[in-house]
Amino acid sequence: MSTTDFHQGRRRGRTTGRRLAPVAALSAVAALLLSACGDNGDDNGSGSGGAEAPESLTVTTFNEFGYEDLFEEYEELTGIRIEHNKADTAENARDSLRNSLGAGSGASDIEAVEVDWLVEFMQYSDQFEDLSEDASADRWLDWKYEDAAAEDGRVIGFGTDIGPQALCYRADLFEEAGLSSDREEVAAVLDGDWDNYFDLGREFVAASDSAWYSGSDNIWQGMINQVEVPFETEDGEIIADTNPEVKDLYDQLLTASVDDELSAGLSQWSGDWADAFQRDGFATMLCPGWMLGVIEGNADGVEGWDVADAFPGGGGNWGGSYLTVPIQGENVEAAKELAAWLTEPEQQIKAFEAIGAFPSTVEALESEEIQSATDEFFNDAPVGEILANRAEAIEVQPFKGPNYLLINVAIQDALNRVDVDGVDDPETSWEKFLDDVEALK
Repeated sequence: MSTTDFHQGRRRGRTTGRRLAPVAALSAVAALLLSACGDNGDDNGSGSGGAEAPESLTVTTFNEFGYEDLFEEYEELTGIRIEHNKADTAENARDSLRNSLGAGSGASDIEAVEVDWLVEFMQYSDQFEDLSEDASADRWLDWKYEDAAAEDGRVIGFGTDIGPQALCYRADLFEEAGLSSDREEVAAVLDGDWDNYFDLGREFVAASDSAWYSGSDNIWQGMINQVEVPFETEDGEIIADTNPEVKDLYDQLLTASVDDELSAGLSQWSGDWADAFQRDGFATMLCPGWMLGVIEGNADGVEGWDVADAFPGGGGNWGGSYLTVPIQGENVEAAKELAAWLTEPEQQIKAFEAIGAFPSTVEALESEEIQSATDEFFNDAPVGEILANRAEAIEVQPFKGPNYLLINVAIQDALNRVDVDGVDDPETSWEKFLDDVEALK
């Protein structure tokens, strides 16, 4: 399963403060009512220039975005019926959108796009509505906005969630191994680079029957997302096979995972990986906001999980998506209004409350709802404040070219051949990765 398949599990146990007043919702209603009253003779259903609002809009997402209740709210506010197409995986959503763009028809009015393959569709930015006049740059974190901006100034997506990474850990397993389990003390001892994280892991496994982490593929996501230009240059050259940073991280990770036995040897999203949550399989996990629900779902009934406000190497983002409006749709203007409404701070807060999708808008991040959010399952950790701090700690957003997803899957396969399947040594598996990269050139 692709590492993009992550929005899983409805959150439980989170408490927040008051809600923001739904000003944006009222604005959306007013805009739609005005467009419905306009009459310029244009009856093509696009909503452009004052055309009547459509009876329905189609929206394609994948896995879980936390939009079900929001769709109902929007239907009540506007009278527009929303037909929600939920792909079972992000990869299937990607493939469907590619096919629709190639055929010139078949896309939904709104299409969700995951950050790891956003750049692939940036090559066809003219196939998406330009949202630059509707997407205020100061509404989102700078890097979230800029990732959806093409070189010609077109903006093809409204930012939804982000994945700032903290460190989730089993406090009970830490205590059994003689390590402090106090949240602030754990954050302090983990405040360092990846060598520091692995060194603490060596100390842990020497005193525990559990592994330090589940598998190399989970850790790889955190490491590679701190490399500014990992796989491709901005002019399109593939460098994944010659970039010394990539090879160094690969070697460092497999040394820790296999030689030092810090890994449980589990492939993320596999059945064995899910089962390991119930049998003390590992003590730490890199956890962007969306991962909290995954951990809670798999570790149901297990006590001891907590969240530290720390991350090896400083900060990093894993995951997040955008809402795009393909130009082939019949209801472009109405689709833009819905996409804008879904990504306003008020709605991002509600999606966070529903499934843990962490907001990308500045106002939502600074809101009382987010700053005061705690999670009962994670020992009442102040998850909102922690993840907001982790978002501020992000200094590098890697450049992701059109082949990023394919290359990243290939190197994770290389890691798993060594760490999970045990069929290759590190160098043999690396040579196979080089063959995979060469096939993309």
